[in-house]
Amino acid sequence: MLKIVVGGQLSKNENAKLIEEFGEGKVEVKILGDLQAAMAVKNKTADYYLGSCQTGAGGALAMAIAMLGYDKCISVAMVGKVLDDEEIIKAIAGGKIAFGFVPEAAHTVIPVIMKELLKNVQE
Repeated sequence: MLKIVVGGQLSKNENAKLIEEFGEGKVEVKILGDLQAAMAVKNKTADYYLGSCQTGAGGALAMAIAMLGYDKCISVAMVGKVLDDEEIIKAIAGGKIAFGFVPEAAHTVIPVIMKELLKNVQE
C-alpha cells in the first residue's frame, strides 16, 4: 500500500480524489498542511508528496524542498509547461518523491504519476 500525502496551496480535495481514483485501491491518501506533509515523507510515514499551487512550484513544493531537498522534488506542471509522460517517468526513476503542479494539469499529471508509482506496489 502506497502512502501519499497531499499538500500545496490549491485543490487538495480534488487532488486527493484523483490520486484515489488512479490508485487502483493500492493507496492511502491524507490531506495535510505543507509542513506536516513534507515531514511525513521525511519521517517515512508517507511515501510520496503531491501538491498544487498557481505556479506548480512555490506554494506546491516550498516545504517539500526545505524538508526533503531539491533533488527529491520536481515541478511536473508549471504555468505554460507540462512535462511529458517520459520526463515524469524519468523523474520518478531518478528518485523524485515530491511532485508539484498547477491545478489545471492535475488531470494530466496525476494519472501518469500514479501509474508509474504503482508499478512496484505489491498486491
